[in-house]
Amino acid sequence: MIIAVDGPTASGKGTIAKALAAHFGLPHLDTGLLYRAVGRQVQLNGGDPESSVDALAACDFPAALLEDENLRSEEVGGFASRVSVHPAVRRALYERQRAFATQAGGAVLDGRDIGTVIAPEAEVKLFVTASVAERARRRWLEMTGRGIDVALAEIERDIAARDARDMGRKDAPLIAAPDALVLDTTCFSRDGAIEAAIEAVLARVG
Repeated sequence: MIIAVDGPTASGKGTIAKALAAHFGLPHLDTGLLYRAVGRQVQLNGGDPESSVDALAACDFPAALLEDENLRSEEVGGFASRVSVHPAVRRALYERQRAFATQAGGAVLDGRDIGTVIAPEAEVKLFVTASVAERARRRWLEMTGRGIDVALAEIERDIAARDARDMGRKDAPLIAAPDALVLDTTCFSRDGAIEAAIEAVLARVG
């Protein structure tokens, strides 16, 4: 069984995907981490994320980079969103994601184009979303909890800008697949969102 979990940043899709993987005993891949690694490599190279040449060169990042604690930063998230608009980057990372999705026994993948591009044949597709204000609040709590001093308004602006880039790109834009189950987590607690997602999967697969 392949479970595709898509949605914008800070919607809760990663938390939900991990919980689904644990519940159903499936391997999990956070595909956004691959794009963050590319963005981080561009940053380390002193390159320009708007340059398709610099972004493609960064796709050859070392595996150890996936453990870099900086990958979760807002700055690298912005780089990831900017490099992901390049078709060459998406092609370079496609096969890695596709191989994970089609492994024997199935898998859970979360990202922005899993149900539409990476695994359109997935038995279950979830599109997890929440309001910009709520997603900004969650990210602000997460960052301030780690001792990072950042303004809530700044995070909200960054999230809105990232949404615009992700939904407006020509190649694999962030959209819900026609057969995806849309789960709005704005008013859900963490546990409530996970429970709703598990119920949605069970309802789909029986």
